[in-house]
Amino acid sequence: MGRFFSAIGNFIKWMLIVLLAGSILLVFLFRYVPVYTSPLMFIRACEQVGNGEKIRWHHEWVPLEEMSSDLPLAVMSCEDQNFLNHSGFDWDAIQRVIQEREEGERFRGGSTISQQTAKNVFLFPTSSSGKLAWFRKGLEAYFTVLMEFMWDKQRIMEVYLNTIEMGDGIYGAQAVAQEHFGCDAKDLTRNQCAMIAITLPNPLKMNSAAPTNYMYKRQTWCLRQMKWLGHFPMRDEVQKE
Repeated sequence: MGRFFSAIGNFIKWMLIVLLAGSILLVFLFRYVPVYTSPLMFIRACEQVGNGEKIRWHHEWVPLEEMSSDLPLAVMSCEDQNFLNHSGFDWDAIQRVIQEREEGERFRGGSTISQQTAKNVFLFPTSSSGKLAWFRKGLEAYFTVLMEFMWDKQRIMEVYLNTIEMGDGIYGAQAVAQEHFGCDAKDLTRNQCAMIAITLPNPLKMNSAAPTNYMYKRQTWCLRQMKWLGHFPMRDEVQKE
C-alpha cells in the first residue's frame, strides 16, 4: 500500500512539474509567435453551432506597428490608465473595487490589460464562483506574472489588441477595422479608436459601427482621457531610447 501511495505522489509531482514547465514554455513562445486563436473564439463558435447559426469568426493577426497608434492609447485610456506603470496589477484600482463592493455600489472591474490578456489567451472564460473562482483568479495571476516578466508592455498590448473580442464574431483590431469601418487597423481615426475602446467592456451589446447617444458620450470622455495621457510608446520609440 505504501508503494501505491508513493507512486501516486510521484505521478502528481511530475504532472505538476510538466504543467509548470509547459506553462512557462507557452508564455515564452507567445513572446515571439503570433496568437492566432483564443479559447473564447472556440467557445463563441461552439455557441453559434449550438444555436444553429453560421459560425462568425473574423480575425487576422497584425503587428502593433500596423495598427493606428491611437488604438493602444484609446484602450489604455478606457481600460487601464496605469498600464505602463504597474507590474500587472493595479492595487489602487483593486482597492476601489473592494470598497465599492462593500458599500453596495455598482462597481467596475479591477482587472488590468495584463490580467485580461492572461485570461483571454491562457484560460477558458467560463463563469465560476466559490473556490473555483479563486482557483481561476490564481491561475490568471500566475500567467499575468509570467507575462509581465517575459514580455514588454508593447507585446502585452499587441496580443491584447489581436485577441480581444470587439463585436459579434469579431476578434482583434484588424477584424473590427475591416468589419465596422471598412479600413485596415493602421488607418483607424482617433475617433474610431475611441469608439472601439469604449465598447470593450461589452462588445456584444455595444456596436462600434452603430453607436448610441450613450456611446457618443463615452467616446467624448475617452478622447479627453487620451489627450490627458498623451500617447502610447510604440516599439520604434522604445528602441530609440
